[in-house]
Amino acid sequence: MRISLAGLLIGLGLAVTAAAARAPLSTRGAALDRVVAVVNDGVVLESELHSATEEVRARLGSQNVALPAEAVLRSQVLERLVLEEIQAQRAERAGVTASDEQVNQALEDIARRNGIPFAELPAKLASQGVVYADYRTQLKREIQRQMLRARDVMQRISISPRELDLYVEQQRKTATAVSEYNVSHILIAVPQDAPPAAVAEASKRAQDIIARARGGADFAQLAVTYSASQTALEGGSLGWRKGPELPTFLADVVAQLQPGGIGEVLQTATGFHVVRLNDKRSTVGSQIIEQVHLRHILVKTNEVMDDATVRQKLAQMRERIVAGEDFAVLAKTTSEDPGSAVNGGDLGWAQLDTYVGAFSAEANRLKENEISAPFRSDYGWHIVQMLGRRQFDNTETAAREQAYEALRDARLDEATETWLQQLRDEAYVDILI
Repeated sequence: MRISLAGLLIGLGLAVTAAAARAPLSTRGAALDRVVAVVNDGVVLESELHSATEEVRARLGSQNVALPAEAVLRSQVLERLVLEEIQAQRAERAGVTASDEQVNQALEDIARRNGIPFAELPAKLASQGVVYADYRTQLKREIQRQMLRARDVMQRISISPRELDLYVEQQRKTATAVSEYNVSHILIAVPQDAPPAAVAEASKRAQDIIARARGGADFAQLAVTYSASQTALEGGSLGWRKGPELPTFLADVVAQLQPGGIGEVLQTATGFHVVRLNDKRSTVGSQIIEQVHLRHILVKTNEVMDDATVRQKLAQMRERIVAGEDFAVLAKTTSEDPGSAVNGGDLGWAQLDTYVGAFSAEANRLKENEISAPFRSDYGWHIVQMLGRRQFDNTETAAREQAYEALRDARLDEATETWLQQLRDEAYVDILI
């Protein structure tokens, strides 16, 4: 019954792929269509590079980020397109693809977060000069890349209960646990087999970037110009993150900085890092949530029973329960929800928003001990009883859940950078411009 929605597209909004979808993919920049990079058995076209560069230029311009030289910007954008092509090829070989349902769900989320009814999204995009079909295609590709990364990187990150306990205890003792940080970051990448001279040159470049940033140079422009991180074309921005969510190697440095401060050079397996703390804010406070205690009976339609038959069957069960028959006994013998039937239909205490929309809406209308009329959800037909409501201090549980996600995400950032670097090193890439 409960739904866990993966955050595949956190932060994705209307503008992210907009400029890349301002003309049909088949005709965009036809006069410019020449190969600018060969990537294994695929290519990157001039038209793709032109559109992606314009998108980055427009986005950074709207954020008042000073742009680097045109050649530098195009080189950074081309490198991102090369990495995207490598990931697309890997996803195709692995059979990783985004379904239409996943794309629709992402589009609905984008529309909701932008305060637009889903039905009006195509018109809203069109008013910005964006072709809806191409926007959808770009979004599908982004979801595919996220799914590939989840398969290749996230599933390899293992966190034991003991590690989690130690991490939670450590975070309670640190200032970063109760603060959020707005951080920007520059990576000067160093291949794992780089000779000492190349390592020394990368270290010197990182030191030079720090000196320029502390001297007043625009950090975002430096990131766009020099960073090899996947956030380079966002001006190096990692956005707002809770202290425990920061990449592990950055956390201690960030905690020592004041807003506007630039940390010393950090060296990891992926290269040399420069970090800037843009701002910080406190997150102290308890988390009180409302929970409901429900139980239900689920019956599904089949070749023998259509909607009307199932609805009537549940209506009769409801009458029997109201007349005194035991809800739990009926649930154990008739409910088709294997997770709750063995417990007499009991779903335990949970927040309403953990259930699908129709189920949550019907349950929320009920008074204590009231039983709903039969209704339909994505899973079938239900009757549900409200056993109680309570205010619950979820602070400790939420802290452990957030700690797990933070520990995973802190490891994920660098693991992803390493994975992308490996993919790039293993691929055949020929830049033709």
